[in-house]
Amino acid sequence: MVTKVLFLCIHNSARSQMAEAYLKEFGGNRFEVESAGLEVGILNPLAVEVMQQDGIDISGNKTKDVFDFFKQGKIYEYVITVCDPEAAEKCPIFPGMVKMIHWLFDDPSKFTGTHSEKIEQTLKVRDQIKQAVRDFILELDNK
Repeated sequence: MVTKVLFLCIHNSARSQMAEAYLKEFGGNRFEVESAGLEVGILNPLAVEVMQQDGIDISGNKTKDVFDFFKQGKIYEYVITVCDPEAAEKCPIFPGMVKMIHWLFDDPSKFTGTHSEKIEQTLKVRDQIKQAVRDFILELDNK
């Protein structure tokens, strides 16, 4: 059975894109995974760069609007928010959803400093997301 998962953040520009890529990478055909945002943004070049460093190319990904998915009647068993709780509260409730999960990660679009300092901060977020995705898969495996 395929588990349907949606990752959500504010602009679908970094965190949700990374989470989607890792679940596709680690979960393979066991998952049908998408990501979206509350507002359509522009793919964050910092996220693209740190994912390329880990051998995953997200540079061709498009940002998507969660409300388009909702209007299309898409169904997900798990909706995982990767943004702050205030933004997560604005997410629509999808019919058939088994569980909404909230993961809090810093937003790479708000990082300041030199390019290398912003990359270093984004790498930390990437690694936190990578571990959270691995833990999610393990948790489902142990059910």
